[in-house]
Formats: sequence, structure tokens, C-alpha cells
Amino acid sequence: MKAIVFTHYGSPDVLQLKAVTKPTPRNKEVLIRIHATTVTAAECMMRKGEPF
Repeated sequence: MKAIVFTHYGSPDVLQLKAVTKPTPRNKEVLIRIHATTVTAAECMMRKGEPF
């Protein structure tokens, strides 16, 4: 599966689209397919490494 990942803090340029292994659900867990999500100010601050 594909995921947007970052390995260090910084601007949006640090985001990379990578192929990652699909997780295998364990007992009493489910795997949910996500089609879309939001990006909030909190996620942007986390990516930049800024404190709240």
C-alpha cells in the first residue's frame, strides 16, 4: 500500500509518497481502508516540529 511519510521535521517538502507493507490485523482487530482524510493545523505543527 502507499502512504505519505516523513522521516525528519520540516516544510511540506519532507513528505514522501512511499510503498509500505500492509498491516495484518491481529485477533480482535480490523483493518480499515481510508479513502481520504483531513490535515489540521496540529498535524502541520507536528511535521514542522513546533511545540503547541
